[in-house]
Amino acid sequence: MHGAQKPVDRPWLTADANDRGSGCPPVKALLLATALLLIPAQATLAAITIITTTQDLESLTKAVGGDLVQVVGLVPPAANAEAYEPRPGDLLRLHGAALIVRVGLGYDDWLDRLLAQHGDTRLMHGNPGQVDASAGVPLLDVQSRSVEVQRGGHAHGLANPHYWLDPANARTITASIADGLARVAPDQAARFAANRQDFLATLDARMAGWEVALAPYAATAIVTYHNGWAYFARRFRLNIVAVIEPKEGVPPSPLRLARIAGEMRAAGVKSVLIEPQEPREPADALAARCGAQVAVLAGSVGDLPAAATYLALFDTNIAALLASLNRSGA
Repeated sequence: MHGAQKPVDRPWLTADANDRGSGCPPVKALLLATALLLIPAQATLAAITIITTTQDLESLTKAVGGDLVQVVGLVPPAANAEAYEPRPGDLLRLHGAALIVRVGLGYDDWLDRLLAQHGDTRLMHGNPGQVDASAGVPLLDVQSRSVEVQRGGHAHGLANPHYWLDPANARTITASIADGLARVAPDQAARFAANRQDFLATLDARMAGWEVALAPYAATAIVTYHNGWAYFARRFRLNIVAVIEPKEGVPPSPLRLARIAGEMRAAGVKSVLIEPQEPREPADALAARCGAQVAVLAGSVGDLPAAATYLALFDTNIAALLASLNRSGA
């Protein structure tokens, strides 16, 4: 007969010679029962897998979920989420997911095709396993009907979907995320609410600093390559006088660039905003013709190395914008 083994990392399971054959004493039995009850609870918490479509929503979901969740963003850092084509590995990532968090407004419509392949109706639109983070956000560029995608480009859908670029909208976004997490883990709802409040307190303090930094530039005229900065401009009181793309995903013609150059001179534009994955040549050409500076800003978390979290996204972008405006003498 084999002797009792004595695991070094779990001394509460070890029985001494007097215990053999007579059962555990009450104290040891209580400790053993308590420990065994804790094991599945910890495993359950570690198994809460949340899928987000973008890195922005991944960062915000981590802030709310904390160490209770594992969050996976489908679109890799620095990739174009609007034109994303799901990969075979994305189906595997959906297995075991308790919740899906998406941007909505047509921005990540590719998710619906992926979910149809996956087949779990619980995660599909309108069901408890999906969070549309746009719900309740004050939207810009609202369309009266859906917009068809033209050849060579893509549409913004029913409204401008880049609402996360107003940091104040994180309050609404995280409320939706907290509600979704509470649906899949109701026993942890208080923890999610507390995590959200901690995050919002930090966000509010940082936002006060961002607003002070940009206050001297209120009403400053800027040009953007993509129509993704309307929410950012509204929050920080910037004036977008032109968008270089005639339509999302369509490059500008020489005639359009000439017209925008005239608008830039008339408005005194000193900064042209582009994202790292966008073509630099049109912005450089306009800046050279009009005495402006090009500012490379991250449209999403992960687009630039320094923009690794949602809060760092704004630290990075506001620093880059200020540097551009200061170089141009705005």
